[in-house]
Amino acid sequence: MALAAVMEEAGDPCAPASIIPMGGPIDPRVKKTQVNELAESHSLKWFETNFLTYVPEGHIGAGRRVYPGFVQITAFINMNPDAHYKAHLQYLEDKINNNQAGIDRHTKFYDEYLSVLDMDAVYYLETVEKIFQTYELPRGVMKYKGQTIDLGAIRNAALLVLEGEKDDISAPGQCYAAINLCKNLPQEMKHSYLQPGVGHYGVFSGSKWRNIIAGKVEEFIRRYDPEIGTYKRKGTIKKNTLH
Repeated sequence: MALAAVMEEAGDPCAPASIIPMGGPIDPRVKKTQVNELAESHSLKWFETNFLTYVPEGHIGAGRRVYPGFVQITAFINMNPDAHYKAHLQYLEDKINNNQAGIDRHTKFYDEYLSVLDMDAVYYLETVEKIFQTYELPRGVMKYKGQTIDLGAIRNAALLVLEGEKDDISAPGQCYAAINLCKNLPQEMKHSYLQPGVGHYGVFSGSKWRNIIAGKVEEFIRRYDPEIGTYKRKGTIKKNTLH
């Protein structure tokens, strides 16, 4: 969102033709979750002390300070331990009953779910502070190279907000806030979709993503593509667009 605003304000010919934030914390103040409450109840120093470490010798990136992937996934699981407990009980039952479809489904999900990368320490701390503590973007005080970022600068990039009904990390409404923040974008270019029955992860992975959401994403991008889309913008059609 910030990038699109900066590029549009600069008149960049490669400004995006469409933007699709998916379960993103555009304004976490709208409906707070455990993630927001944790961020607000502790200082940045607390996060630095308790969540960061150094990549050990013998590994790629040795000596680099990071927010480790194993800490991140532990935090995710601890947010909803009952669901993971039940999923593993079901997995054991499927093993006993030789339910190969259930076994494959469980294995595929957790192979991906547990594949979490280490995150650079500076990026992690900036995210905690700017997104979850001081709310810089929705407050209109976030800066890029000294320039204040105003989402009102977005006038040509069609917007599709995607959220999950059961998202307990970025609750419904946090991402939808982009609709109102893009105050100068024509109303007919603002769209949103709330997917029933999915949490944060289900917005961009799994059967609902494959069978429903991905199709909406593709259709939306094609509709607002300045070369082949059905939506006709007023004024000059932009070239060399980047989605």
